[in-house]
Order: sequence, then structure tokens, then C-alpha cells
Amino acid sequence: MISVQNISKDKYAIHIQPNSSLTGNYRIFFILSIAIICLGIATVFFFVGATLILPFAGLEISILIFAFYLNFKWSSKKEKIYISQEKVTIEKGIHKADYRWEEFRTFTSFQVTKDINKSLKLSFRSKGEDVEVGAFLNEDDKNILKDEVSSIINALNA
Repeated sequence: MISVQNISKDKYAIHIQPNSSLTGNYRIFFILSIAIICLGIATVFFFVGATLILPFAGLEISILIFAFYLNFKWSSKKEKIYISQEKVTIEKGIHKADYRWEEFRTFTSFQVTKDINKSLKLSFRSKGEDVEVGAFLNEDDKNILKDEVSSIINALNA
């Protein structure tokens, strides 16, 4: 998901995060519904006499919750790109900026390359350092990001 915000006449902010089909309380509802169904069936089998099904169902639900936790943590990534007449700032993190890169815009170039798999790689380059942005986006979103950044740069150069 990409959203562009015009903060002032010569300052723009681009917010990037992965697409996510489940958000908020829907995530919890989905996991709980699977857990209740699985543990309900395992409980019925436990009372019928198949006692080993219940511990393995609990293990299965534990692994499922851990996998969903990792996926939800990954989908909470956020990147913010601030482009102004003077500087380019990139912040990456989940809840707060864990990584921050800032450079003068005159020394920075926007790079669009293709990797081995022929997918777009978007990055800002300055002083020999590349900072990739939107690595988690799909190809359509990367093309949108490329067009948005290019139009912002053209607007600032005009």
C-alpha cells in the first residue's frame, strides 16, 4: 500500500507498507475460529478414547499461532520517504523508525534496476550507498511507487 502526502509546497511524504488482507480484530477472530474448531474436534476424540489427539492438536494450534505472529509482524513493516527541496529522508521500522537515512537531495539519485528475477528494485543512492525502498511490494505497487517518486522529483526540479 502506497500513500503520498503533500506536506507543504516543496515537501512530500510517501508511506509504504505491505498489503495485508487481515487487519486488527479480524486477525484474532480468524485464529480463534480455527483454534476452537480444531480443539473442539480434538476434545471429542479425547472423550471417545483417542487421547493423543488432544496434545497434538494443542501443538498444532501453537505452531499456527506462532506462524501467524511472524506473518503479522512482517506485515506491520512501514517505510516512510520524505522528499523535500533540500533533503531525502528514509525511515524504516515496525512501530517506530528502527533505521533512518538522510542525505541532501542534490547528492541523491533515484535508482530503478531489475534484479536476477527481472523484478524491479527501487533505491536511493548517495555517496556509494544504496538504500532500497519497497522491497516487500509487488510489481504493480513498485511501478506505482516509481511513478510517484519520479513525479515528485520532477515537480521539485521544476
